[in-house]
Amino acid sequence: MQLNTLRKIYEAQAPFATVYLQAQSASANAEQEVRLRWDALRKQLAEAGAHDRTLAALDDAVLGEDPGAVQTEGRVLVANRTGLLLAEDFDATRDGGDHAVLGEPPALGDYIRQRARSVKALVVLVDKERATVRRDVFTSTAVLDAGAESSVEGSATETVNKPREGAEHHRRMQQRADEAAWLNIRDISEHVRKTAQRWRPDAVLVAGEVQGRKLLLDELPTELSEIAHEVETGGGIPNDSGDEGAHEALAQALQDTVREITITRTKELTERFGDARANGLAVEGAEDIRRAAQLGAIETLLLRYDSEAAEEDQLLQAAARVDAAVALVGASVTDNAAAILRYEAPVDQMGADPASQLA
Repeated sequence: MQLNTLRKIYEAQAPFATVYLQAQSASANAEQEVRLRWDALRKQLAEAGAHDRTLAALDDAVLGEDPGAVQTEGRVLVANRTGLLLAEDFDATRDGGDHAVLGEPPALGDYIRQRARSVKALVVLVDKERATVRRDVFTSTAVLDAGAESSVEGSATETVNKPREGAEHHRRMQQRADEAAWLNIRDISEHVRKTAQRWRPDAVLVAGEVQGRKLLLDELPTELSEIAHEVETGGGIPNDSGDEGAHEALAQALQDTVREITITRTKELTERFGDARANGLAVEGAEDIRRAAQLGAIETLLLRYDSEAAEEDQLLQAAARVDAAVALVGASVTDNAAAILRYEAPVDQMGADPASQLA
């Protein structure tokens, strides 16, 4: 995840009110329940000294939305006295319950860790005639965002169904069916390519009817085939003949695939960190990371997958200021944080206050 998307928030006027609302089960009393939950957090922020305009911006973000959506999706919100700075409709509490904090910098560690776990995926449900293309954002345990959905029909005029008989006079009909399927898949592949060009997914997940999946995977351009994953379920869904069980099986299979992608990505990053460390292009521990940030040397800040780093929010702010990325690492590192560097940084030659070395 690139931290430059959050740089404006980190550079905004302090103090910041950061609010995490945990996703909960749907309820007929969602409006009352959300209001009570928010009232408790609002009181904490007010007692901590939050500005009235900060609280008003958060009031609108929580109570001005559909209470059922707030209840079931969760929220991550950041505001200051100028207004709302961040509003994300997902749960980043790690099952820790609702919480809010007023201070500087904004408390975005849990939010960023959840985003770093996420996978932007084009989900393609395909058969030999048509496809539905979804833009979903997953974590290893949930769908963060079910985005826009589009459909594409192949342009073939012939049927893709082959005759059951194997007689010679049906050979031409079989050939026409193959040609029709190829033409349809070509159209679908072009639609997927254009969608990916606009959205830039991390992965393309191809599900649906078996032959349709195989044909599409063979037809995808190289840049997409390299990030494509076959999901071996979903038959009947593209033509709306799949039952509830088919949809449940698809959801589970997609989640399993995303989990594997996340694990693989973390392993690869851990190996990359090991190589960088061996070549003097990595540091670990909060103090050395701050020093490297002062030198503008951080390429990627690394956080432990499930463990909070020492001074995590300050490290994230420092990394954002030098347009670094953030990712998750599986290796044990000092203070649960490390960094891959753009170039060698003599952090061991700097004093305890890295800023003083640059004065």
